[in-house]
Amino acid sequence: MNPDPRRWWALAVLAAAQFMVIMDTSIIAVALPDMQRELGFTSSGLQWVFNAYAVALGGLLLLGGRLSDLWGARRVFAAGWATLIAGSVLAAAATDAGTEVAGRAVQGVGAALIAPAAMTLLMVLFAGQPAELPRAMAFYGAAAPAGGTAGVFLGGVITEWLSWPWVFIVYVPIGLLTLALTPRLLPAVPGRRGGLDLGGAVAVTGGLALAVYAIVLAPERGWTSAATLAQLAAAVVLLAAFLLVQRAARNPLMPLQVWRTPDLAAANVAMALLGAAWIPMWYFLNLYVQHVLGFDAFASGAALLPMTALMTVLMTTVTGRLIGRFGTKPLIVTGLVVLAVGLGLLATADADGSFVADVLPGSLVAAVGMALVFIPATIGAITGVAPEQGGLASGIVNTTYQVGSALGLAAMTALATSRGAEGSADGYSAAFTGAALVALVGAGLAAVTLGRVKSVEHV
Repeated sequence: MNPDPRRWWALAVLAAAQFMVIMDTSIIAVALPDMQRELGFTSSGLQWVFNAYAVALGGLLLLGGRLSDLWGARRVFAAGWATLIAGSVLAAAATDAGTEVAGRAVQGVGAALIAPAAMTLLMVLFAGQPAELPRAMAFYGAAAPAGGTAGVFLGGVITEWLSWPWVFIVYVPIGLLTLALTPRLLPAVPGRRGGLDLGGAVAVTGGLALAVYAIVLAPERGWTSAATLAQLAAAVVLLAAFLLVQRAARNPLMPLQVWRTPDLAAANVAMALLGAAWIPMWYFLNLYVQHVLGFDAFASGAALLPMTALMTVLMTTVTGRLIGRFGTKPLIVTGLVVLAVGLGLLATADADGSFVADVLPGSLVAAVGMALVFIPATIGAITGVAPEQGGLASGIVNTTYQVGSALGLAAMTALATSRGAEGSADGYSAAFTGAALVALVGAGLAAVTLGRVKSVEHV
């Protein structure tokens, strides 16, 4: 099979898309205080600027993967960017909290179409090129966490020099450029015949949204209040209904037999707990440097630039070599432990802290942990499945990361709220401590449940 001569240019477009999709979860971080003041968000409601995007993305990724199979990956990729542009316009134009959350949800829908289609296109571009696929995967994989952290810095630049709506407006020209390049660089992938599991999509998205909503409001209403328990019970019912629908549906979003693949479940658990530890870290670290250290928007974004640079360099130059030498399991376990150490260092920051002593060391150690885990966990989650289920496996691992991120942020926000007033160092310290425990649990589970040790040659 002759390789596509445009494959590396096409990979740049796909990696940029992955960068932008994940950056959309973090570019709003520095702008949050300004958005809270101007749009009237409450302290607990503010996190829905993130969660509306993450829940829509996580809940609809499986549907996005199915649509990519049915309608063709390039077509769905383009439709996702059109949707993301529309959501960006709505979020930028918002004058109240409800409209802002709606715009973010539409952005999440667009991202849920882009991410699985991009992975399918990558696999098509490098099919039959086993020597190049690991490098392509590493480049594409590094784009996600790099985008997540780089978004904090770019958001700071935009918020300081322009205003918060521009963190959404920036997606419009980038999206239009991507749409122009798509037919020129990306391969046309034909769709397949089949039906849509809309019932499954509604059940899984509704269940996830209810679970996050209940956890967010639990500190105010009480964990044992009737409303909290009812919503959590309804979330469990909806997620159980999703599994039942998958068992009975002719064209399920997530065929349950895929979970028989060795290491698939274990790698996805590791990815979910990675998201549950990492996303609360950058969320509360950004609030700490603004509310406690008194940094302005630009300075708070720049404060996380060393972490971004270190993580990107490690993921693009070192992680692949370590996988080739040690395999994926040792890196996943070690990386989660290192991430926990970094979070533990951040948890020692207090109201009289400083950037050099309290932010820089912990953030750099956490970046090393993230660089060790993300690509190995992704590889562990997608390489054991049959080729025709590659898009499904990609959708599942993206889903677990986003769901873990949303639930982890909701839980750590609840913990921070219970331990300190809004903007207090004690509350942030509690959140960092909770996230460190999540990372340690992830390391322990990975050590016990991951079986095979995959090397780059298996990718």
